[in-house]
Amino acid sequence: MTPCCRYCADPLTLSFADLGQTPLANSYLQPTSEARAAERSYPLHVMVCRSCRLVQTTETVPADAIFDHDYAYLSSYSASWVAHAARYAEAMTHRFDLGSTSMVAEVASNDGYLLQHFAGAGIPVLGIEPAGHAAELAEEKGVRTHVAFFNEATARELTETGPQADLIAANNVLAHVPDIRDFATGFPIMLAPEGVVTFEFPHLLNLIEKIQFDTIYHEHYSYLSLLFVEQLLEGVGLRVFDVEELPTHGGSLRVFACHQDARHREAPGLQKVRGDENAAGLATDAPYAGFGARIEAVCDGFRQFLAETATAGKSVAGYGAAAKGNTFLNVCGVCADEIGFVVDQNPEKQNRLLPGSHIPVHGPDRLRELKPDFVVILPWNLAEEISTQHSYIRDWGGRFVTAVPDIKVF
Repeated sequence: MTPCCRYCADPLTLSFADLGQTPLANSYLQPTSEARAAERSYPLHVMVCRSCRLVQTTETVPADAIFDHDYAYLSSYSASWVAHAARYAEAMTHRFDLGSTSMVAEVASNDGYLLQHFAGAGIPVLGIEPAGHAAELAEEKGVRTHVAFFNEATARELTETGPQADLIAANNVLAHVPDIRDFATGFPIMLAPEGVVTFEFPHLLNLIEKIQFDTIYHEHYSYLSLLFVEQLLEGVGLRVFDVEELPTHGGSLRVFACHQDARHREAPGLQKVRGDENAAGLATDAPYAGFGARIEAVCDGFRQFLAETATAGKSVAGYGAAAKGNTFLNVCGVCADEIGFVVDQNPEKQNRLLPGSHIPVHGPDRLRELKPDFVVILPWNLAEEISTQHSYIRDWGGRFVTAVPDIKVF
């Protein structure tokens, strides 16, 4: 049966990346035989809609199976991401003259990593977050949080009981919703007449050019271009007026949108990114062809690295129990015999097993204890932060490694 586009419902006929059967990338296992036996995998195939150009997974895993109360991702465990959020809060407060009479909301507010900065400046905030545990942590930071998935119905409920927002942030969530049209419809409802909503998401153009296939996993239902996002927002009555290019997550866009009749003027960043996407041909089939072969070349390079280190009697560990790392390890077919353990600062992930590869996860102290020869940084977008924090591995001759888009040992 031919799958259909989750936005425009046209048949999907153009394959982009078929990564086979993989488990959910943030579903860490208890270290028991029962947990291993119960683990489920789902097809991970990404296709391109030739009509609206939404790049999307074909298998829709129910969102509540992923983002449950115990969802393990917590934003505050990345110092660089919290710093990014602080810079955003400062910049938006200045640019849009936010103050004590304003309202700032965030959709998918996680553990309050971003809204805490607005709240600390005396600006009223509201987080909307489906994962109950993350919401509880946000409340402890003083961030008022409504536990729900965001959509049109949630937006109507919130505006019936509270004010519309002068600023809504939606960072790295637009790709995470299966019904992207219903999700987008909520924003104009919650947004004040002259309010602004910002969306941040990894840019599809970087995924293609830098072979960032490990950012593909079931939580990411969509892989986004400005080309598609402008179409999506226009369809719900919003107008894009600016775009900023960001280094986060291997290269992201921050898209600024407002109501169609709001006074915000179009800024040069919008035309620049439109031009980049047009030059790359994102509205055509050409840039999507052959991506599978490029993925296989990256995996071959990493498997060769592991084989050479094993032959040399060297030990390999991993840093970062990140979702992208789990996709990478599972697509490459790596297991605990090849990478002995992974460390992560998040205690929610420690003393568990990575999904699929079943590599054990420990706290960072295990690096000092076992002194591996190589430490593969799986969240390569945080390589500078991680290598700086753990530079002590060089005391015993250890070296860091990143593997996307190719092997780098440093």
